[in-house]
Amino acid sequence: PFGCSSGVPLAGHPDRPQARGCGAAHFRIRLQHQRLCIGRSAAAMIRPGTSLTKQKKKASAQPKVAPGKKAEASKPDLQDFLNNCDYVGAITLLEFEKKAREERPHLLTWLSFCYFHNGDYKKAIDTYDEALKKEGDKAIHVYKACCMYALCQYQEAEEEAQKAPDTSLKTRLLFHTAHKRNDESAMMAHHQALTDSREDQLGLAAIQYLRSHFQEATDIYKRLLVDDREHWALNVYIAFCYYKLDYYDVALEILQSYLTNFPNSITAVNLKACSHYQLYNGKAAEAELKVLQQASSSGNIFQEHDLLQHNLVVFRNGENAIQVLPPLLDIIPEARLNLVIYHLRTDEAQEAYNLIKDLEPAVPREYILKGVVFAALGQKTGSREHLKLAQQLFQLVGASASECDTIPGRQCMASCFFLLKQFDDALVYLKSVKPYFSNDDDFNWDYGIACANAADYKEAKEALLQVQNDKYRAEFCYLSWLCRCYIMSGEPELAWETYVRLDTSNESFNLLHLIANDCYKMGHFYYACKAFDVLERLDPDPEFWEGKRGAAIGVFQKAVAGKPGGEQDKLQEVVTILRSTNNPNVDYMVNRVIKKWAKDNKVKLDV
Repeated sequence: PFGCSSGVPLAGHPDRPQARGCGAAHFRIRLQHQRLCIGRSAAAMIRPGTSLTKQKKKASAQPKVAPGKKAEASKPDLQDFLNNCDYVGAITLLEFEKKAREERPHLLTWLSFCYFHNGDYKKAIDTYDEALKKEGDKAIHVYKACCMYALCQYQEAEEEAQKAPDTSLKTRLLFHTAHKRNDESAMMAHHQALTDSREDQLGLAAIQYLRSHFQEATDIYKRLLVDDREHWALNVYIAFCYYKLDYYDVALEILQSYLTNFPNSITAVNLKACSHYQLYNGKAAEAELKVLQQASSSGNIFQEHDLLQHNLVVFRNGENAIQVLPPLLDIIPEARLNLVIYHLRTDEAQEAYNLIKDLEPAVPREYILKGVVFAALGQKTGSREHLKLAQQLFQLVGASASECDTIPGRQCMASCFFLLKQFDDALVYLKSVKPYFSNDDDFNWDYGIACANAADYKEAKEALLQVQNDKYRAEFCYLSWLCRCYIMSGEPELAWETYVRLDTSNESFNLLHLIANDCYKMGHFYYACKAFDVLERLDPDPEFWEGKRGAAIGVFQKAVAGKPGGEQDKLQEVVTILRSTNNPNVDYMVNRVIKKWAKDNKVKLDV
C-alpha cells in the first residue's frame, strides 16, 4: 500500500485562527497481487533445462543374466540420454569420450548442445568456439547466438547470427532479438520471412505472447494442436495464454492433460501453483510445489531454480525479497515489478522509482504500478509533477475500453479523481466497488477520507474505524481525519480521548490545534476551551488565549440558555481553567459576569 497527499484547507471559525489541521487528503491504493513469473516470460530461454533434470539420476535397465553369472558392462547410448532429457548424463558421456579421444561425429557440437539444454550457456559458447576451429561449420554461429540470447546478450547474439548462412533458425532468432531491441521495422522484415512450419509458427506465437497479444498466440497454438494432438507441450502454452487472460480455471483444466503425462514438469507445476495463487492464496500455491520437492533427489529444488525461487517470494508475501529478487532483475521481468512492490510496502519510494522509471508499461497492471510509484514519490517529496504523472497513468487505465468496467479500472478512476481533489467523483467509483473490499484497510482508508472531504462525516467515521492495520491507525493523517469526523458527527469527547492517548510530540500539538478549531467551529465549546488551554500552556501565543476566552464564553452562553454543553460541572471546570490563566481579562469575566449570573440564578459555582 502507499499514500499520496493533496492539500485540503480546514474550514475554521471566521473569528478564530485557521487550524493547521489534518488537511492532507492522504490516500492509499490497494496493490494488486504480486506479479508471478509463470515461465513464458520475456526471458523464457534463460533455463531451457530444469534442475530436476540436472539432478535426476536415470535408472538404467539391468540386463537379465543367469544367476551366478556376471553381467557384462555396456557403454551407455547418447540417444537414450537425449530421449530422456538427461543432459547431465549426456554431458558426462561426451566429456568422457572427448577425454579418451574417442571418435564420434560432431562430438563438440553435441556437447555444446547438451550444455545449452542444461543451462550452462558459457560452457556451450566455449565449446562451440572449439568446434568452429575444428569443423569450420558456419552454421555453428547461429547455435552460439542462441546461447548469447539466453544470456540476455541480444546485440551480441544478433551480430553472431549474421555470420551464419540463412536458415529458418537464424530467421527466428533475429525475429526475437529485434523484439528485444524494440526494432519494429526489423521485426516486420523477419516476420515476413517466417514460413508455416511448426517451428516458425511457435516462434511467432511466442512473440505474440511476449507482446501481450494472448488471444492471437492462443489461436496459433490451437491450430498447431489440431495438426498434432500428441504435441503435449502445446497444452502448456495454451494454458499460459489463458492464465494471462485471467481464466485461471480454464488454464488449470487445459494444463491437466500435460501433467498427466509429465507430472514432475517444473514449468507445468509452477503454472498450476500460480493459478492456485490467483484463485486461492499463497499457501495453496506453495502446496502445489511439493510434488517437485518430492521428485528432486537433491532436496534443494527451490534454491536451484530461479523461477521457483522467485515465485516462493510471492507466495510468501515478500519474504526474502531483498535477497532473492535483485539477482533476477535481468532474468525474470516480474522480479523487477515485485521488487518495486516490496520497496513500496517498506516505504522506500525512491528505490521503487529508480527501478521503474525507465520501464515502458505494456499491460494495465504495469501502468497501475508505475502510477502508484509516481504517486508515492510525489507524496513523499511534495513533487506536483510526479503526482500529475500518476493521475494521468490512472486515468489512462481507468478510461480505457478494456478496463473501464473492471474493478482495477474503477479503482484507477477513483485514484485519478482523488489526486484531482474531485472527491464526489472519486466516491462514485469507490462506492461501485465497495462490496468487494469491505475488509480491505487500504480501501476503507481511501473511502473514509473521500467521504470526509465530501462532508459525509458519519460514513467517513464508519469507514475509518474499520481500518485494522496498527501502522495506519498510528499515522497522524488517520488520527486527524478520525478526530474531525468525531467532532463533525457530534462526538467531540471521542476526539479528546484520542488526543489524551497520544504521547507529547509535534503531531499531538497539531492534533490538539485541529480539535480546538473544529470544536469551536461546531459549537463544542467545552472541548474547544480545554484544547486551547493546553495549547496556551504549551505555546503562550495570544491567539490561543483569544480562542480559550471565546470558547469559555461559549460554554457560559450555553449555560445561560440551558443547552447541552453548559452543564454546571462543565461551567465549573471552565471557570477553573480561566482562574489558572494569568491574564487581566479573567477577573472581569469571572467576577463581573459569570459569578454575578451564578448568584442571580442560584447556580452553585466555586469562583
